[in-house]
Amino acid sequence: MNLTVFFVVGLLVHIVFFMSIFDIYFTSPLVHGMTPQRVPLAPPAKRLVLFVADGLRADSLLQPNANGTRRAPYIRNIIEEMGSWGVSHTRVPTESRPGHVALIAGFYEDVSAVARGWKENPVEFDSVFNESRNTWCWGSPDILPMFAKGASGDHVYTHMYSAAMEDFAAKDASKLDTWVFDEVKAFFSSAKGNESMLAKLRQEQNVFFLHLLGIDTNGHAHRPMSSEYLKNVEIVDTGVEEVVSIVEDFFDNDGKTAYIFTSDHGMTNWGTHGAGHPSETLTPLVAWGAGVQGPQRVATQHFDDRYLPEWRLENVKRLDVSQGILPLEYLNNSKVFKAESMYANSLQIMEQFKVKMAQKKDTTLSVLFTPYQLLTESKQLDFIQKARSLIQQGEYDEAISVCHAMIALATEGLTYYHTYDRFFLGCSVVLGFVGWTSYVVLIILKTHAGLRKPRAPRDLAPGRIFFSVALGITLFLLVQASPWTYYIYCLLPVPIWYSVLLVSTTIPVLYIDSDFLYLLIRLASVSADTAQLGSIDFACSSLQVVSFFYRATLTVGLAVLSGWPLFSHLYTKTKAWSLAWTLVCLLLAAFPMMPVVGREPSVTLVMCAGALTVLTSACFLSMVHVALCAYVVSSTHSSLSQKQGLPLFNQLVSWMTLGEISRSDTCCTSMCEKLNIMCTFVALFPPVLSLLMFVWINLEQEATHTQGLCLQLSSFDFSDSIDITKIRQLKLDDIRRSYFFIFFIVTAFFGTGNIASINSFDPASVYCFLTVFNPFVMGALLMWKVIHFANYLNVFFIFLFSLFLIVLVISDLMALHFFFLVKDYGSWLDIGTSISHYVIVMSMTIFLMLLSIVSHILTSRRIHVCRKMKMHFP
Repeated sequence: MNLTVFFVVGLLVHIVFFMSIFDIYFTSPLVHGMTPQRVPLAPPAKRLVLFVADGLRADSLLQPNANGTRRAPYIRNIIEEMGSWGVSHTRVPTESRPGHVALIAGFYEDVSAVARGWKENPVEFDSVFNESRNTWCWGSPDILPMFAKGASGDHVYTHMYSAAMEDFAAKDASKLDTWVFDEVKAFFSSAKGNESMLAKLRQEQNVFFLHLLGIDTNGHAHRPMSSEYLKNVEIVDTGVEEVVSIVEDFFDNDGKTAYIFTSDHGMTNWGTHGAGHPSETLTPLVAWGAGVQGPQRVATQHFDDRYLPEWRLENVKRLDVSQGILPLEYLNNSKVFKAESMYANSLQIMEQFKVKMAQKKDTTLSVLFTPYQLLTESKQLDFIQKARSLIQQGEYDEAISVCHAMIALATEGLTYYHTYDRFFLGCSVVLGFVGWTSYVVLIILKTHAGLRKPRAPRDLAPGRIFFSVALGITLFLLVQASPWTYYIYCLLPVPIWYSVLLVSTTIPVLYIDSDFLYLLIRLASVSADTAQLGSIDFACSSLQVVSFFYRATLTVGLAVLSGWPLFSHLYTKTKAWSLAWTLVCLLLAAFPMMPVVGREPSVTLVMCAGALTVLTSACFLSMVHVALCAYVVSSTHSSLSQKQGLPLFNQLVSWMTLGEISRSDTCCTSMCEKLNIMCTFVALFPPVLSLLMFVWINLEQEATHTQGLCLQLSSFDFSDSIDITKIRQLKLDDIRRSYFFIFFIVTAFFGTGNIASINSFDPASVYCFLTVFNPFVMGALLMWKVIHFANYLNVFFIFLFSLFLIVLVISDLMALHFFFLVKDYGSWLDIGTSISHYVIVMSMTIFLMLLSIVSHILTSRRIHVCRKMKMHFP
């Protein structure tokens, strides 16, 4: 197969594998077409005021100050004297969009939907705002539009400040919250003289939503334990008190207003969020007003987190909440109202179950459809009749218990039908994975074993068989009205395994006139090579999988690699390079044992990294370049600390440095870009890893000399697609080189961080480039920081096609490991971690294949300058 075609096909295949987990594990759980359910009794509240303090941790609100004073006295007084409180547990990813969707729409937005945008509705969903009579919102332009767009009618009104106000370098980010409070005050003040507005405000089922972003912005800029963050909490507390006073005064203290104060996510001590640390997932929930239960005094409480003594709330009952189930303990109403409310809640979930079951039944052949046995149509009717009968008989507690049981079964049934096709699709993807890996292994063996291609005429029967299989799969999916993505996942293995069959026919050389003993020897050799290659690749991929869970594995691996020159006898050939390899490996081994990145910035370490890079640079311009970038980091940190904003000169230098990546001095350019992005001890990591890469290249060159092979680049004609197998056969040493390559890429990912630190969002890493909130630009810069080392690793490695195939086999085996480990259940941290593992490995493979395509194109084309061929070597 042509190399370009191979790379393009491989890239498309891996993109399909990459997207498959989102169709198999994380499709949208939403269903449409349910019959609305309502409580037949009058609600206790006519209106709701919802305060969401973006980025507010539970302990930042509830824990007293060091001197014993209350950090938020008004909300603290509500907890102790007026309302109910608890802790709401957010879910990974702990970001603003999915957090607000969970709060206001009542479901966890699936991962594929979160990735489609911040300001648009990637999936249609209902929300409290949509079901209200009128909703007025004040806050960020990143949050409010997604609830306004798609709402039925024009009853959702948004008031937003400009995006430019979301500046992490601003002197006082609390102005975002004071803007909201001032706008709300002005709104109610102007409404008193507007008859049409008064009529709207006097209606029932109105919602007032205040999105408060200042706390989150100050947390990113100054950390949650900073005076700016804690001062912002006090400002929000005062603002909430003022708004409540204005609302009560506006509606003449009619006692018909309910209030909820909560947060979408928390924040780590170092100012990031996105992962599943308790500081990110534990958020406060305080409710008071009409229909809300007052404080309940208790003698003791037992929670695993043990925060109550620190918060001094041991004797005020804590009521945590879970998704989808009405928290009855928050309600202050009659038993009949609670029973009717729970009955309506159970009917809502039952309606979703019915719609989901009908959808799956319509798209599955009747002979293959297996209903959820615990909640058949007859059992559904029995539950509903029993609950209604108990309410009519006044057995409200028993009715609530029945409703809880019905909700539990309906929820399990929803999961059953939601994952109905998972096994089928998973088998299809695994079959494609195994087929592709087998195809690559066969190509390696074909070139490695040096076997001749048989001259027998091509047999058309296998092609007809595979075509018939593809036609049968297509008809099967067509009859079931399956989504178009099912066709891709189910049909992809067919051409892959057909290609495996075609390649496999070229390996056994079964000529009739061949010597029988020679034939047996060759077949035994191929079988032994296959088993050896497979076992080594499996062992290598398994060790790399372990390093994703335990960073200390990288330390052990680097310590073992430090002795490679001794094991391979390279030490006797080149003592200087061998000693350098051992020392740098041991130095790099210290980084995985350190705390993950992101704790606290250290400009001093950045300056040390810059100095180390300058001292090891052989180019004067590169030395000046790195020194300038080190100055930019120091100057920017100083300016932001003094709240003077981002200097324009520093910003221009940072972006120009990023643009310099196309220059030939790849390592030094990468170092400049790295210095501008990092402000912790991780700044020392790039020069150490770069130095190790340099030593590795020289040691490999020495290794080729010891094998009697000297690779002279000046003698290569890259336009002829030179591969190492045209010079010599592959050896087990080449598997070792491929494993080193994968190991160093994983080390570049996790040498200074873990999954949580990669998931976490920390805009401080890109303050040299911009400080105004822009999720896409900031996310792109952070991803560039993570993957950039793979670039110049690839520059050295990628033109050796057969070695790249071994790398591809190892990375695909790793991806297959993580495909089976993907979870959509358990703790939220486990779910997010399992997704990240698979995404990182597949992204690494796709990235390498993209670079392979580019490298092959650039090195297989002749470049003519002024009608003369450009020569890289004299």
